[in-house]
Amino acid sequence: MPREQKEMIIRNVQLFFEEERSETLGNIAAESIVDFMLKELAPHLYNKGVADARNLLMQKMSQIEDECYALEQPIR
Repeated sequence: MPREQKEMIIRNVQLFFEEERSETLGNIAAESIVDFMLKELAPHLYNKGVADARNLLMQKMSQIEDECYALEQPIR
Protein backbone atom coordinates (compact mmCIF):
# COMPACT_ATOMS: atom_id res chain seq x y z
CA MET A 1 0.00 0.00 0.00
CA PRO A 2 1.41 3.41 -0.89
CA ARG A 3 2.56 5.40 2.14
CA GLU A 4 0.24 8.31 1.31
CA GLN A 5 -2.77 5.99 1.27
CA LYS A 6 -1.82 4.41 4.59
CA GLU A 7 -1.32 7.87 6.15
CA MET A 8 -4.81 8.88 4.99
CA ILE A 9 -6.29 5.73 6.58
CA ILE A 10 -4.39 6.43 9.81
CA ARG A 11 -5.84 9.98 9.90
CA ASN A 12 -9.33 8.54 9.29
CA VAL A 13 -8.89 6.09 12.17
CA GLN A 14 -7.78 8.93 14.44
CA LEU A 15 -10.78 10.99 13.35
CA PHE A 16 -13.14 8.06 13.92
CA PHE A 17 -11.86 7.49 17.46
CA GLU A 18 -12.08 11.20 18.20
CA GLU A 19 -15.65 11.59 16.88
CA GLU A 20 -17.16 8.26 17.90
CA ARG A 21 -15.34 7.45 21.12
CA SER A 22 -14.01 10.84 22.25
CA GLU A 23 -10.53 9.28 22.40
CA THR A 24 -7.37 10.77 21.02
CA LEU A 25 -5.06 8.34 19.26
CA GLY A 26 -1.48 9.09 18.43
CA ASN A 27 0.06 8.13 15.13
CA ILE A 28 1.71 4.99 16.51
CA ALA A 29 -1.50 3.69 18.08
CA ALA A 30 -3.56 4.46 14.98
CA GLU A 31 -0.95 2.83 12.74
CA SER A 32 -0.98 -0.27 14.96
CA ILE A 33 -4.75 -0.52 14.57
CA VAL A 34 -4.48 -0.07 10.80
CA ASP A 35 -1.75 -2.71 10.56
CA PHE A 36 -3.79 -5.14 12.65
CA MET A 37 -6.94 -4.58 10.61
CA LEU A 38 -5.05 -4.98 7.34
CA LYS A 39 -3.49 -8.21 8.54
CA GLU A 40 -6.83 -9.59 9.70
CA LEU A 41 -9.16 -8.26 7.00
CA ALA A 42 -7.03 -8.16 3.87
CA PRO A 43 -7.13 -11.91 3.08
CA HIS A 44 -10.92 -12.00 3.50
CA LEU A 45 -11.47 -8.91 1.37
CA TYR A 46 -9.04 -10.13 -1.27
CA ASN A 47 -10.74 -13.53 -1.47
CA LYS A 48 -14.14 -11.83 -1.75
CA GLY A 49 -12.81 -9.74 -4.63
CA VAL A 50 -11.47 -12.84 -6.36
CA ALA A 51 -14.82 -14.63 -5.87
CA ASP A 52 -16.72 -11.61 -7.25
CA ALA A 53 -14.40 -11.46 -10.28
CA ARG A 54 -14.82 -15.21 -10.85
CA ASN A 55 -18.62 -14.91 -10.72
CA LEU A 56 -18.59 -11.98 -13.14
CA LEU A 57 -16.30 -13.89 -15.48
CA MET A 58 -18.58 -16.94 -15.37
CA GLN A 59 -21.60 -14.76 -16.19
CA LYS A 60 -19.79 -13.17 -19.13
CA MET A 61 -18.61 -16.58 -20.39
CA SER A 62 -22.18 -17.86 -20.23
CA GLN A 63 -23.36 -14.85 -22.25
CA ILE A 64 -20.64 -15.43 -24.83
CA GLU A 65 -21.59 -19.10 -25.06
CA ASP A 66 -25.24 -18.16 -25.62
CA GLU A 67 -24.22 -15.68 -28.31
CA CYS A 68 -22.09 -18.32 -30.04
CA TYR A 69 -25.05 -20.73 -30.15
CA ALA A 70 -27.21 -17.95 -31.58
CA LEU A 71 -24.74 -17.57 -34.45
CA GLU A 72 -25.14 -21.16 -35.60
CA GLN A 73 -26.96 -21.68 -38.86
CA PRO A 74 -29.84 -24.13 -38.94
CA ILE A 75 -29.12 -27.37 -40.79
CA ARG A 76 -31.93 -28.96 -42.80
